[in-house]
Amino acid sequence: MKSFTIGPNDAGQRLDRFLSKTVPLLPSALQQKYIRLKRVKLNGKRAQRDTRLNEGDLIELYINDEFFAVPEHRPDRFLSALKPRLNILYEDANILLLDKPAGQVVHADETEKVHTLINEVQAYLYQKGEWDPAEENAFAPALCNRIDRNTAGIVIAAKNAEALRVIDQKIRDHELEKSYLCVTVGTPKPVSGAVNGFLKKDEANKLVTFYNRPVPGGRSCSTDYRTLETRSFGKQGTLSLVECTLHTGRTHQIRVSMGHIGAPILGDGKYGNGAVNRSFHETRQNLCAYRLTFRFTTDAGSLSYLNGRSFTVKRVPFRELYFPQS
Repeated sequence: MKSFTIGPNDAGQRLDRFLSKTVPLLPSALQQKYIRLKRVKLNGKRAQRDTRLNEGDLIELYINDEFFAVPEHRPDRFLSALKPRLNILYEDANILLLDKPAGQVVHADETEKVHTLINEVQAYLYQKGEWDPAEENAFAPALCNRIDRNTAGIVIAAKNAEALRVIDQKIRDHELEKSYLCVTVGTPKPVSGAVNGFLKKDEANKLVTFYNRPVPGGRSCSTDYRTLETRSFGKQGTLSLVECTLHTGRTHQIRVSMGHIGAPILGDGKYGNGAVNRSFHETRQNLCAYRLTFRFTTDAGSLSYLNGRSFTVKRVPFRELYFPQS
């Protein structure tokens, strides 16, 4: 028998979801059977799989030891050895706002497993003594939003489960305003406006297509934009500094939307102008999630103090390069 005491980062979730995270080797069907047979007890009694857990609850698991076996590894060694290179824009007891550089992935993929943003966040908090996986049943600090590898800008990290739940809900309810700066090839027409349509992702090719009408598998998208400045670069052409505000958060939304209206982002290898990109020696899209504003219209619980606050990155390198003093 093994027992777990529910801490603040486990409270509020369903029993079955807690078990899936804490005992990942236990098949779902067997988990449900053990709950039904009272081999999973909550505070000494039978519980339903959808029971919400409270801090201080005691869970007792009368299941075979084989389901608790895990590969031998030492996460503390990894977390101690990794040297975080975080650019912290803001930090408090609940969240971190990070200015991610272009070129870094937020989560592990086929190209990078170690120096990801989430690994560096967890190493940073572990080395500060704010989080230790050995003291948690299931929770680990997590990112609340993600941006592309070659896009720079603000990413939110939650230090505890309550902050993660609140921010995730606020993102779903569109109570966070996210603004981006980008450099476009040419000038958007009109110079300010909105791009509304539908985006469909081709998973095999990792490409997104814009549609003006609903299509099977498509998801609605909405982006406001305004041109801040336009400059001529002689034979290389004209570039514009554009601010975009997202009302939805779809994959490659700004990149595809700006390309759709004839003003692709400079350096964008998928949706941009290859000849112009090469003439400026740009290999990464000039796109930065540069401002985040918390605009809560419903209760934010422990994060209410963030309402109305706005955070802006200190430097946008491509703005300094192409539009100095703008």
